[in-house]
Amino acid sequence: MKFWQMLTWMEPDQILEVGRFAEELGFEGVMMGDHGVYPKDIEASYPYSADGKPPMAPDSDYPDCWVTLGALGAVTTRLKTSVSIYVLPLRNVFEVARATGTLALLSNNRFVLGAGLGWMKEEFDIYGVDFKTRGRRCDEMIDALHKLWAGGMVEHHGTLVDFPPLQIAPHPTQPVPIYMGGASPAALKRAATRADGWIGAGNTPEQVPGIVRELDRLRAEAGRSDRPFETVIGLSTPPDLATFQRLYAEGMTAGVSYPFFYTCGPRSSLDVKKRAMEDFAKRFIHRVH
Repeated sequence: MKFWQMLTWMEPDQILEVGRFAEELGFEGVMMGDHGVYPKDIEASYPYSADGKPPMAPDSDYPDCWVTLGALGAVTTRLKTSVSIYVLPLRNVFEVARATGTLALLSNNRFVLGAGLGWMKEEFDIYGVDFKTRGRRCDEMIDALHKLWAGGMVEHHGTLVDFPPLQIAPHPTQPVPIYMGGASPAALKRAATRADGWIGAGNTPEQVPGIVRELDRLRAEAGRSDRPFETVIGLSTPPDLATFQRLYAEGMTAGVSYPFFYTCGPRSSLDVKKRAMEDFAKRFIHRVH
């Protein structure tokens, strides 16, 4: 089983050193969070908490994904980088294609696009993007991204994403993997039929085998069972070796070390974070198999 270190909400000035240390300890990769803006007034319900309240605050740190992951790629040699979760339909498909393609190219294909639909309607309203059509927009953007990443003159004619023949250069030397988030039936189907992996948002160990089986079923139905597929799942329970081993046997390919916000407190020193990562690595990374 692989393990990713979550960087969500951590102090930006510590990110690069945490990334270097994660590589040293044997983590598969690191994932940061994403929001474009944080509105003052939010009525939308957060889908991953019992009371609908989001865990983040207006002043929670969300440094720019592409700048940060580019810097991480420059100070590491093996570590993968991703986002959990980049709000894809909120953004411009050409800007995403250029930024992610360049990231993949400069990092020797160590970048994974972790994407999802987003839940904060107010954020979409501020961007001037229709919240109700974000699912269809996301699907069309994924199709268009694959074309743009391939290089050469390409065109796309969808209902929400439409463009004439054009080219973005340079392009990545390999297809950029996409891991989709979201817990709804539609989200699981999107991951199984359009993506290379699925990122969970806090599942109980009891839920995981059923999710993995459903993803396998949907992939088989779409004729995609022969393709590699990652399941990166953060558990809502304390990390436990026996649990990781059991879920690995059930088909879960990757776990996560929780954001430092939860393991070390809202603010903590770099040394405290390193000791937490070191403890996680000793307890799990080197022992799951």
